[in-house]
Amino acid sequence: MKKITLVILAVGILLSFQPLIMAQTNTQQQVTQAVQQSTSKLNINTATQSDFEKLPGIGPTIAKRIVEYRKEHGSFKTIEELKNVSGIGDKKFEAIKDLITVE
Repeated sequence: MKKITLVILAVGILLSFQPLIMAQTNTQQQVTQAVQQSTSKLNINTATQSDFEKLPGIGPTIAKRIVEYRKEHGSFKTIEELKNVSGIGDKKFEAIKDLITVE
């Protein structure tokens, strides 16, 4: 009887740690995703308006202008061409140039 009680108690203790283990796993996955996102550059030829809005200093209005510019003029040849979009000057470009690419 004591063995069964100890087994039930042990199982109960292990189950009580399950939410903690799951939370730790989720945190690790979030960290992994953040690292992957921070190390991969945004392809400005395939990015959506929502993708552009994740860049520093790019809000919905400028993101929409970028997408519209790309639709009107075709794919960007260089990242510097992004400065042709109204609202993207040298300062804003400097803030995002290391986060974007053309492919």
